[in-house]
Formats: sequence, structure tokens, C-alpha cells
Amino acid sequence: GEGAYVRYEMWLRDLETAVNSVVGLSGSFFAARRELCRPWPDHLPSDFNVLLNTVKSGRRGVADPASVGYYPNIADEHKEFDRKVRTVLRGLSVVMHNLEFFNPVRYGLFSWQLVSHKLCRWLAPFALVAALMSNGFLLGEGAVYGALLLGQATWYLVAAIGIAWPRRLSHRLVKIPMYFVLVNVSIAAAWCRYVIGQRATTWEPSRREPMSVSAP
Repeated sequence: GEGAYVRYEMWLRDLETAVNSVVGLSGSFFAARRELCRPWPDHLPSDFNVLLNTVKSGRRGVADPASVGYYPNIADEHKEFDRKVRTVLRGLSVVMHNLEFFNPVRYGLFSWQLVSHKLCRWLAPFALVAALMSNGFLLGEGAVYGALLLGQATWYLVAAIGIAWPRRLSHRLVKIPMYFVLVNVSIAAAWCRYVIGQRATTWEPSRREPMSVSAP
């Protein structure tokens, strides 16, 4: 599940590089000009903040296909929930400190990218709940709504089974729904924490499985 998400995210960053600027950086693997790292606030994630500093200076962030990184699997997939909550909570803090970037007159295409890539993704849990509820209200309006509701129920059931038995059910047909649901629940949890005033000012990396890499 996580592997599919990472490949999707890297594909998006390649597309963003082709048209303008990436909207996010990999916190564990990025390089930036020295002047773009100032200020370096302790309470905000450095990767997202540096990217916004870059755009504010008139430059752009790019994905470099010649830079190769290795991304081991998380040792305990349930820990991905905690990591994602921290990631989104810290991301929300940066966005709320930089609302100027939503001004398309000043930042043009990047403003639309920020809304589409970041904000819409962070609003996805609420859209999913709305889709499920509206689907229920529309059941009597045609067979298509029954099929859609069955599809949603099956998706969430498979995800729940995968969450309950992650080690026994490792097929991608289970892992992708499981990861999708975990991520969106973690985003909703991050919103709740942000609204009640909680902030994540420190970062604790998730423990990942050891891997061996042979030289090419």
C-alpha cells in the first residue's frame, strides 16, 4: 500500500516539475540553497517550509530523476497511522502560517497546485464521508446507486480485514484499500488535533525494515 502511494506521489512530482514546481519535498532527501533555508522555524516542518521559501523567492522546486533513494517498508504498518497524523498536522501548521500562497494573482499556477495537491488531499476524508452518506440517501433512485454503495462497502470491508490481520493478508488487493483508509482516517485525526490546538513540534521517524543495497 505504501509503495503504491510513493510511486503515485513521485509520478505527481515529475508532472509538477514539467509544468512548474513541486508542491512538497521528501523531508529525508532534499537539497536547497542556503538562503532558502532561512528562516528555519523549529515548530514547522523544514521540507514544506523550504519549498514555500523557494516559491516566494521566485524559484521552483524540482524532482531530479538522477537522484536515487531507497525507501524501505515500515516495520509495523500500524505506525504509519501515527506518522501520517504528524505529517498532516505539521503540514496544516505551515499552510495556516502561509495563507498568502492561495492568492493566484500573486503566485499563479502554484496557488492552484497547492489547493489541488495539498488542500484537496487533506479534505478527502470529509468528501468520502459525504459520498457514502449521499449514496445511502440515493438508494431508491436507481440500481446504479446500490452498486456504488456495494462497491464502497466492499472497499471498506477489505480495508478493515487488512487492518485487523496485516501480516496474514499481504496481497496488494488488500494492502491498497487498507493503506488508503488508514491514510484518510489519519488525515481526519490530524484535522481534529489541529482544531483543538494540538501541534507536532518534534519529529520521530517510523522504524523501517532493514534492507541491503548492492552497488550497480
